[in-house]
Amino acid sequence: MSGTYPASPVFASIGFKSQHYNLASESVSGRTQVRNIGGQRFEFSAQYSKLSRAEFAPVMAFVMAQRGMAETFSIVLPEISSKSGTASGTARANGAAVIGATSVNVDGFSGVLKAGDMVKFSNHSKVYMITADRSGAGALAIQPALRVALTNDLVVTYDNVPFTVRLNNDVQSYSLESASLLDYEVDFIEAV
Repeated sequence: MSGTYPASPVFASIGFKSQHYNLASESVSGRTQVRNIGGQRFEFSAQYSKLSRAEFAPVMAFVMAQRGMAETFSIVLPEISSKSGTASGTARANGAAVIGATSVNVDGFSGVLKAGDMVKFSNHSKVYMITADRSGAGALAIQPALRVALTNDLVVTYDNVPFTVRLNNDVQSYSLESASLLDYEVDFIEAV
């Protein structure tokens, strides 16, 4: 992993999506069968407002150091990585959880973790989404299913959640407009 994506300047907009992997077939009668072949990752694109060369230089320098898709790095996304609930304290896994689990027992925090918020377990590079509100200790519903087993007392990050990502392609380009302002959009995929 080669560092953390620059937090400044701030993105003007972020397009965020969840990519699942399924095989589907449809018969002539219209019956559809879908089989999940496992795996999920988050993907996102981010756009900046018009940037001066001085504002843009540290961003492009970081991007160049990634050598296209070759390196992974962390990024904390505005709003998406932030909690929307009132949770405080150090959330921890309460007991073990196996690969494939979609519910993890947690404790050590007060307040509410909200559906739609992101969490990350200290032994994972993968980020998970909370699918139902959780008030205090108990079963935390998540998606996708766990990719790595959990042991008791692992820390659960629920605010400023860092995504481990890579650039989504090997070509990075920007356009220079009049008044020496730059337009730049960058695409990321979660590195799982």
